[in-house]
Amino acid sequence: MTTKQVWTTYSDDLKRFIISKVKDTAITDDILQDTFIKIHTKLHTLKDITKLKSWCFTVARNSILDYWKATNQTFEIANFESETIIQENVHTEKDCLRGILQNLPKKYRDPLFLSDIKGLKQQEVATQLKQSLPTTKSQIQRARKLIAQGFMDCCGYVLNDKGKLIGEIQEKEDCKVCG
Repeated sequence: MTTKQVWTTYSDDLKRFIISKVKDTAITDDILQDTFIKIHTKLHTLKDITKLKSWCFTVARNSILDYWKATNQTFEIANFESETIIQENVHTEKDCLRGILQNLPKKYRDPLFLSDIKGLKQQEVATQLKQSLPTTKSQIQRARKLIAQGFMDCCGYVLNDKGKLIGEIQEKEDCKVCG
């Protein structure tokens, strides 16, 4: 079987699998491409063609893990299997946050991710994104405000007297982001 035949047969299934784990279409496309590069270079080593599908999914899973390791997302790696199974039917703030983050414009999401998730200093973020420090600071602040606004729009949270979000998560079907 050729790489093209594997692509035709399994690419849609692999893409759905990857997006279920990373929740970002751009990252999914990158991981899918990486997966097929690995499949292309190692396809000749597969001894039993009846195991092709499971082998392709193993390659995809390892590509996802490689991505998480490269971005220092160790929590997700530790909970890769169990998190999806255990919390599949539970609606949490994490679900809303994921949706809110996915809807953030890239120019705000990238600096926020580098600063608040990866823990880089804002000057390091500015350098990595090849932009000025004031621009980076502004984008991170704007992203944080958009996240707060997302929770207010999504689940009816409000800001208290001290400017902190308060409220309770709504049922999934009532949520404007997840429902």
